[in-house]
Amino acid sequence: MAAPKSTEASQLKFELLSATYQSPTNEPFTHITKLPAPPTTKTTDRTAYLASLRKATAEMQETINKELTSRMEEDKAREAVANGASKAKVTDEAKEEDNYGEEVVEED
Repeated sequence: MAAPKSTEASQLKFELLSATYQSPTNEPFTHITKLPAPPTTKTTDRTAYLASLRKATAEMQETINKELTSRMEEDKAREAVANGASKAKVTDEAKEEDNYGEEVVEED
């Protein structure tokens, strides 16, 4: 993830918030958000800029999560085809989601 960059275009300053994903097995993607830089160093201008940066960061995180989830599903499907896995062997996604981050002991 790149740090915001200052750019001047027609005397309007803005910052770029960007993230790039690359993988040898999936399509790359880039998320870029252009944020207006604070016009002055006044606290109100900086506070407004930070609020817009916080909002843009949350939106970027949501977009990245969706993109990565999509790519994980593509990887799982590709892996299942390569391994000849049957539907019985495929992980129960709902169960996996319910138990995320927890150690689950299977009962026999």
